Amino acid sequence: MKKITYILFAVFLTFNGLKAQTLTQKVQSAFAKFSADEQLKYASFSLTVLNAQTGNIIFEHQKNVGLAPASTLKTITAATALDLLGQDFTFKTEILYRGNIVNGILNGDLIIKGGGDPTLGSWRWEQTKKSKILAQVLSVLQEKGIKEINGNIIGDASIWDTQSLPVGWIWQDLGNYYGAGTSALCWGENQFGLNFSPAKKVGEQVAILNEDKIYPFLEFKNELTTGNAGSGDGVYAYSAPYSSTVYLRGTYAIDLKKEIGLSLPNPALAMAFDVKQYLAENNIGSKSYLSKLTNENEKEVNHTSILTIASPSLKEIIYWFNQKSVNLYGEQLIRTIGRKFGKNASTTAGVKHLQDYWKGKGIDVNSLNIVDGSGLSPQNRVTTFTMASVLMQAKKTTWFDAYYQSLPTYNNMKMKSGTIADVLGYAGYADDGGKTPLTFSIIVNNYTGSASSMRQKMYFLLNTLK
Repeated sequence: MKKITYILFAVFLTFNGLKAQTLTQKVQSAFAKFSADEQLKYASFSLTVLNAQTGNIIFEHQKNVGLAPASTLKTITAATALDLLGQDFTFKTEILYRGNIVNGILNGDLIIKGGGDPTLGSWRWEQTKKSKILAQVLSVLQEKGIKEINGNIIGDASIWDTQSLPVGWIWQDLGNYYGAGTSALCWGENQFGLNFSPAKKVGEQVAILNEDKIYPFLEFKNELTTGNAGSGDGVYAYSAPYSSTVYLRGTYAIDLKKEIGLSLPNPALAMAFDVKQYLAENNIGSKSYLSKLTNENEKEVNHTSILTIASPSLKEIIYWFNQKSVNLYGEQLIRTIGRKFGKNASTTAGVKHLQDYWKGKGIDVNSLNIVDGSGLSPQNRVTTFTMASVLMQAKKTTWFDAYYQSLPTYNNMKMKSGTIADVLGYAGYADDGGKTPLTFSIIVNNYTGSASSMRQKMYFLLNTLK
């Protein structure tokens, strides 16, 4: 009887080994074809596939080569934030005043004190929309009997330092919506939209349609020209944090009808302006609007809190962070981690704590050589083995369901994509047709040809994991 049991056990082990071997062979065959493609002639690329239960390597190619991960880095930032902050964590924004209220007049300033909430004024949730936030501010002032503010509306972003951009972000990205800088007081995801009217002839200047409705503290230097039909959006905005000048360069197709998103150089000032305007429309006047970026040379003054605005839960934020690849969310999370666990709220402190956190879980920090939390910087370098390992560890947590649901579906697979110039990557989960739970990461740097063609070839390779 013991002999029969031993034989059956040996057969079981052999059968399971063959299954793993078959999957490995499938991937090897597909990868050989993939790696011989002309688009990869001058590229650096890596693929790691892990058994999500055991951590065993199913397949790897250059698993320890650091590559620019683009937005696949968001999978690591999201996992870190969920574990360190908790999936029910919320950001808080305080509405305060200083001074005193006499006969309905606030003799002092109204202050909006930011707490790092990236969703304040966002259109993604009903409760975070600008109209809802502004209505809350008005309502609480009316409850306090305030009919006039004999002072300023101040957007206070001073709990963080003024270094709003991570190291390594490039000039071409900064003025565009996806390159919006961080702030302790965000507003509308730190972006705004411009509408354009192309000229009747290619090469002639494009007109801005809604310039008079944009913030008065911004000045546009319009160098846009009309592009050929079908050339689409070739608009790039160039601006720096806290500056007032925005340069518009590039082309806007003659047949294009599209609003272009730009980044707000000073979101705290923008919110202060919008609050002032909204209150004035509702018969509550004030002197001016200001932003406060530091606490330097400020005397201690008593403030009275009259409203706390809470963000959606972190798991809800993570959902949109990964689904729509919102760079701002990643950078706000990194700075929040830096403030709570590091020396300060800087991106550098947040990144350092993220690296230390994963080091404590057995990951070599040299394989996680990053400078931001979103992956926008081309300076980042991460190995596919590290990324697949983080995904594997996430699968064993209490917050995994929220994490998994946040990942988009591409090619009928739950995975996060990443794209910057000549970089394409995917990281996510598969199950080998229900046989073996898998995590994977594939990154290609410096491919040639079109991104769409490269993407389809990567999909074909990843199909072997289904």
